[in-house]
Amino acid sequence: MVLRTMGVLIGALAGAGLVLFPVSSPRQIATPPQQSYSIDLQLFAKRGPADFSPDGDLSKAAWKHANSVKFDHDGSGKSHYPEVSTRVASIWTETHIYFAFWARYDSMNVYEGEDPAVERWQLWDRDVVEVFLNPQPERVNHYYEFEVAPNNQWVDLEIDKTKEPFNDVHWNSGFEHATRIDAKNHIWTTEIRIPISSLNVAPMRAGVVWRANFFRAAGNGGDDHRKFLAWSIIPEGKTFHVPTRFGILKLVN
Repeated sequence: MVLRTMGVLIGALAGAGLVLFPVSSPRQIATPPQQSYSIDLQLFAKRGPADFSPDGDLSKAAWKHANSVKFDHDGSGKSHYPEVSTRVASIWTETHIYFAFWARYDSMNVYEGEDPAVERWQLWDRDVVEVFLNPQPERVNHYYEFEVAPNNQWVDLEIDKTKEPFNDVHWNSGFEHATRIDAKNHIWTTEIRIPISSLNVAPMRAGVVWRANFFRAAGNGGDDHRKFLAWSIIPEGKTFHVPTRFGILKLVN
C-alpha cells in the first residue's frame, strides 16, 4: 500500500514556463472553447454512510454497493484494450466526493525513485488514472483535473479554457489519495477523496448534477505507443480537454 495526503506545491513549478502542456502530446492539446454538452452518459454517485480516509483498499463496505462504470476503449472510441480495462465508482458525503478506480495493467510505467509527497508535473507522461470534474456545469469551460499514478504520485489542476495558459498548477485542492498494486492479478487500485470546500460549490444534496469524465493513460514509450482510454469518448481523439464531451455525475441517495 502506498498512502499520501496532499503536500505543498514546490516552488520549482512556479514559473510561467511550466504551465504549458507539450503540444506533441495527444492528450493535452488545447481546443477552442465550446458551450454546450453533447453526451448523456451517466454515473449515479450514492451517498456514503460516513467519511473515511483513503487507503487504496476497495473491498471496504463503502464501495460494495457503489455504482460504477467500466471502459476499455481509447479516447476516440475506435480501439479496445481489454488488458487495461478500467472501472470507476463514486460516492459522496456532505463534505467530500470520493472516486475509486480498478485498473488492469499489462506493464507498469511510473517515475521511479521520486517523493510521492511532491506534486508531479507532467504526471500524464506515465501510467495514471484521471478525474476531470465540473461541479458547476453552467461554466462549461471551467473544471478541475485530478491525477494519481500507481505509485501514488499526483497532480491537481484548475482548468479554465477561456484563459492562456488554461491549466493552473498553483491551485491546491487538498485532495487525499491512496493506491495499492495487486501484482498477482495485474490490477492496481486507487481511492481519491476531494474536499467539497475546494470546489466552490453549494452544499451537497441528492439530485445535484455535475459533469465529469474519467481517463486512463497506460503503457511504455512515446504517446504513439501508449494507450489513452476515456469513459466518454472524444471522436476527434486529439485531447482529453473537451468539456462538452463530459458525462453526467448525479448525486443520489
